[in-house]
Amino acid sequence: MSPTPVEPMFFIGVDIGRTIRAALVDESGRIWMQSRVLAERRDPRAFLAQVIAVLSALRDSEIARGRVVAVGIGWPGLVNRQAPRLELASHLVDVTGCDVYGEISEALKLPLVFENEANAAAYGEWTCGAARGLRDVFYVTIGTGIGAALILGGRLQRGAHGFAGEFGHVKVEPRGIECGCGGRGCLETVASGPNIVRRVRERLFSDPAFSLSPLAAQMEGTLTVPLIVQAAFDGDELARVVLRETGRYFGVAIANVLNLLDVEMVCLGGPVMLAGEILLDAVRKAARKYTLRAIFEGCRFTISALGQDAGIIGAALLARDAVATMAFE
Repeated sequence: MSPTPVEPMFFIGVDIGRTIRAALVDESGRIWMQSRVLAERRDPRAFLAQVIAVLSALRDSEIARGRVVAVGIGWPGLVNRQAPRLELASHLVDVTGCDVYGEISEALKLPLVFENEANAAAYGEWTCGAARGLRDVFYVTIGTGIGAALILGGRLQRGAHGFAGEFGHVKVEPRGIECGCGGRGCLETVASGPNIVRRVRERLFSDPAFSLSPLAAQMEGTLTVPLIVQAAFDGDELARVVLRETGRYFGVAIANVLNLLDVEMVCLGGPVMLAGEILLDAVRKAARKYTLRAIFEGCRFTISALGQDAGIIGAALLARDAVATMAFE
């Protein structure tokens, strides 16, 4: 007589951004069902209602059938996990005036883990992605903003107040433009998705050498990172120049991290890494130039293996591991 198959337990992982991405994830990190909703950008109450609706639909889905154990949410910005509350919500509608944690917990009636989005994505890569089995990893996510996470000695490092990893605010252009954080010359001001677009527009406007670029047709329309990346793949020199420059900015900033921490791997993820080897090669070359040789040679550079799913898988597995810890306390 064959044994009765064991039905999986599920964890909901959520990656908050301009698109709310959520999924039912089992204990091994396998995604069973996904949901994507374009996020409300103005009304905090409507935005929070969207998040709750997405989570409730997954919890109550036929696949889940009452087997959702906990929820993990990766949120961009400063996440105070002790309070728990959001201290700063980057690049999204400002919900810091809402009791986000309390309202979601009350609506779902499930254990809830809050985490910074980069930490969640790094955890996904570390548990079942490109960094699996390593102990010292620097993960960078590049999208609307730039975040990072550190895994040192096999543990996710959050810093004294839980705010570690704000790599986008490392200064790379002391006389550069003002950042949304109030500082000037942050990495985010030159290398985030919107600022890659800005720099392409500036080159099209100021440099006649690029007037024949197919991207010039987008000057008055919608120019996006995917369009720039595709142009680079098609051989457009303007797109390649800007992406190589972006890689150099990252390489210089990452070299400082390598010289300080001597990690085994640098893993790059987020939407901008659709550029793949074009960007990674430029990052690696700049990092080699500014990193001590022995340290650089001991570090591997790679692109996220989980891609856009890293954040939702990582958030779900953080919830899984938090529940397991509570069970043994």
